[in-house]
Amino acid sequence: MIEERFDAIVVGAGMAGNAAALTMAKRGMKVLQLERGEYPGSKNVQGAILYADMMEKLIPEFREEAPLERHLIEQRFWIMDDRSHVGMHYRSDDFNEERPNRYTIIRAQFDKWFSSKVREAGATVLCETTVTELVRDERERIVGVRTDRRDGEIHADVVVLAEGVNGLLGTRAGLRARPTPDNVALAVKEMHFLPRETIEARFNLKGDEGVVIEAAGTISRGMTGMGFIYANKECISLGIGCLVADFQRTGQTPYGLLDQFKSHPSVAPLIAGSEVKEYSAHLIPEGGYKSIPQLYGEGWVVVGDAAQLNNAIHREGSNLAMTSGRIAAEAIGLVKSRGEPMTATNLSIYKKMLDDSFVIKDLKKYKDLPPLMHTQSQNFFLTYPQLISKAMQNFVRVDGTPKAEKEKATLKSFVKARSWTGLFGDACRFARAWR
Repeated sequence: MIEERFDAIVVGAGMAGNAAALTMAKRGMKVLQLERGEYPGSKNVQGAILYADMMEKLIPEFREEAPLERHLIEQRFWIMDDRSHVGMHYRSDDFNEERPNRYTIIRAQFDKWFSSKVREAGATVLCETTVTELVRDERERIVGVRTDRRDGEIHADVVVLAEGVNGLLGTRAGLRARPTPDNVALAVKEMHFLPRETIEARFNLKGDEGVVIEAAGTISRGMTGMGFIYANKECISLGIGCLVADFQRTGQTPYGLLDQFKSHPSVAPLIAGSEVKEYSAHLIPEGGYKSIPQLYGEGWVVVGDAAQLNNAIHREGSNLAMTSGRIAAEAIGLVKSRGEPMTATNLSIYKKMLDDSFVIKDLKKYKDLPPLMHTQSQNFFLTYPQLISKAMQNFVRVDGTPKAEKEKATLKSFVKARSWTGLFGDACRFARAWR
């Protein structure tokens, strides 16, 4: 047993765990962070998006030191059928600002750097250490953790669970239910390496400018899911994810969807001639506001993906993770500064602070969208993308058919597929869920 006692133990060294450990260490707290990987980020090979505002609150000078890929100047949205896509995009030179708003990053590199800042702040970081269970006292309060190291138990005033969506500590301890298949997505990703100048030519970029493409439609075969493409400096992050429940229901395979996505006529030219060096799979919380578990208790708090804090509509995860980790740490610091014990009553301030942040406000706004997308997945991810694609082709194809006849044919195809009642009902349900 490690005799040394800590103010806090943080389980996990992802975005949420690093944010929590850094914030507490900067406040002078004695912090131990435990990570089961060889190093923080060793299990993350995928690219991701970093939101600058949230990182600035933690490390104001991060742009000068962090391993950033490209700052994003353009966002594209694609609605796809099997042979085409209908898209919209926003591109602005305003994003070529002195302090850009969003960046693409490689998580393995970024998490390692982020962890180095945690160490510099004074926290103790132990990698290749698996936490096997939470330790309770005679009054059932969490007072530490048990690891797979020989020294066994480690004690602390509070434990921060930043173990990810599929972490077992909280569920084994009965602190939260295990996520259900309809609340978790499985995403598969690849890193496609190309010369920098090739990437910039294909995506119409210069310097460190970047582009993100998010895609939905028949690529998910009627399941609730999306594809994405991120342009990095010398590689392209490409992937697709769908609800685990849908994979179970349909028998589709994640790698099968990924292969079909890569071979799509709109995608294949972007990665032609690339070398695939990395492949990964990752679970993502998708349940939204209604799936958030209990966030605090006697001697513990939960943050990030483990708390189901992910905005699936806007594809925002890392900013919610960093913010929840920081807020949890600030709440713990406040309790400690008052000289009070880490009881559930005292730690409830974490939830109050989180409720006042954009994290819960955004998730609450879209609370009805995840179940709507799940129950209506065939319509929103298969039927409508096909109808929209046919409508656009009908609009732009010139073949001698009068425009009035084309418009009637397009309207008829929508009514035939969904009926007037169905179309009106879909529009109303979507509008209610979005507001």
